[in-house]
Amino acid sequence: MGRRFDCSDPEQKAEGLKEATEAVRRGELVVLPTDTVYGIGADAFTPAAVTALLDAKGRGRDMPPPVLVGTVRAATALVDDLGPYGQDLIDAFWPGPLTLVCKANRALSWDLGDTKGTVAVRMPLHPVALELLKETGPMAVSSANRSGAPAATTAEDAETQLGESVAVYLDGGKTTDNTPSTILDLTTAVPRLLRQGAIPVQKLRGIIGYVATDD
Repeated sequence: MGRRFDCSDPEQKAEGLKEATEAVRRGELVVLPTDTVYGIGADAFTPAAVTALLDAKGRGRDMPPPVLVGTVRAATALVDDLGPYGQDLIDAFWPGPLTLVCKANRALSWDLGDTKGTVAVRMPLHPVALELLKETGPMAVSSANRSGAPAATTAEDAETQLGESVAVYLDGGKTTDNTPSTILDLTTAVPRLLRQGAIPVQKLRGIIGYVATDD
């Protein structure tokens, strides 16, 4: 059974982060709190771990997970090009609930699923998530729930849905905002909104001008 650590207790938090880091390095799955909902994560560079993550969620390769990073430098190493707008958006909204879809760095040997050469990357505004990511490096992270079920807003919710498929649960209490991140595609000439989320499109336009939407 996966071990759960209460991150409001400094000793449990330190032990939990150590156990979670070791689990990720072994190719196992962990659940972590983020600034939106709880996430289930795996080492982004271990294909078997990413496959296990998709299996735990009941998802296919056609829905590749985004990648969370602990530093902007880690993000820029994953992408081929931030384009003309990426750095301004990062400066304005990271860490925070903005996911940027960019062309992936072709030199990287990884397999997140059917990404069509892109990667969705985000730096979350949550101290536990950032501490873990700075130890593990980039992690493939999806919402900690079975596909089609409501996103988990507590570690207990996540454990009920994912059970023994996860090695370590980091319990950061109930998430305060379960609005998902805004997803913006930077792979085309004009940035395109792929998902409305915690950052409204007007705020994005305030930084970069035009944003295409399906409306």
